[in-house]
Amino acid sequence: MSEFAWPWIVLVLPLPWLLRRWLRPAAPDQALHLPHPGLHLASVVEQAPTGARTWLLVLAWLCMVGAAARPQWVGPPQAQQRSGRALMLAVDLSGSMRTEDMELAGQVVSRFGAVEAIAGDFISRRSGDELGLILFGTRAFLVTPLTYDLSAVSAQLQSSTVGLAGTETAIGDAIAVAAKRLSSLPEPARVLVLLTDGVNNAGNITPLDAARAAKAAGIRVYTIGIGATEMRVPDFFGTRVVNPSADLDEGMLRSLATQTGGRYFRATDTNELAAAYRAIDALEPMPQQGPELRPRHELFRWPLLAGMLCLLFALAPSARRPVPAVNA
Repeated sequence: MSEFAWPWIVLVLPLPWLLRRWLRPAAPDQALHLPHPGLHLASVVEQAPTGARTWLLVLAWLCMVGAAARPQWVGPPQAQQRSGRALMLAVDLSGSMRTEDMELAGQVVSRFGAVEAIAGDFISRRSGDELGLILFGTRAFLVTPLTYDLSAVSAQLQSSTVGLAGTETAIGDAIAVAAKRLSSLPEPARVLVLLTDGVNNAGNITPLDAARAAKAAGIRVYTIGIGATEMRVPDFFGTRVVNPSADLDEGMLRSLATQTGGRYFRATDTNELAAAYRAIDALEPMPQQGPELRPRHELFRWPLLAGMLCLLFALAPSARRPVPAVNA
């Protein structure tokens, strides 16, 4: 069905007639001041618009008013499908996330580069979930509150840079920020996915204290430890193999997940990172009927185009008009 979004615009329809009635045209000697008293304009017979031109102007005005009223095609009501799950992502931006020990599509990338690509795909597939984003380093920040706008969450993640929140790792603070945002929601909906490559060495709250608060609030925490176990680095004798994830506190991450009813994932490469996100993505959704929405398609372009064409034809010169002479 069709309808107008702003039907009250039709109140301006009589405006041209009212202006023509109230604003009388001034006489030539009043409209133009001549500096020499001996000069005066010869009277010119006013040429009224032809009938066709008048109707074109009227039709142009009707089309313009119709376009301003915003005609729309309104579709049938459609129920929104909502999973009922609120999922908060907490991503580590500490300095160690710059370590280039991951491989993606045959190219060596940093840990955060791998997270950008794989978590971005994870976000795009969470249709029906409310998603939020927390970035943490020395401090933890809520960057995107819970929203159904997945593109906004993905854009915030893609625009982030390592070190933005400091170079250290405040895991406990990140969990506390998530718990504060999720605690007001229905208990089965509360999920936190925390990704880090290090150990808690900053912040005001210890991870275990934060885990106890999350458990009390009914929040399930899924933890992902990222970082390769072997990496070649140059030294005085050529290269040597080191463990770039030596600082990763797997025991703490596993304890966080176990206490809250979540699960711990270890991602030593991009394949394991993708598998971790797929496992989390497989959580059973809880179907929930959302509010009904009716799709709307704007149609104002067509009357606007018709009005402009009518105005163009009405103002097109039809014949050469005589130029009034000036008499002395």
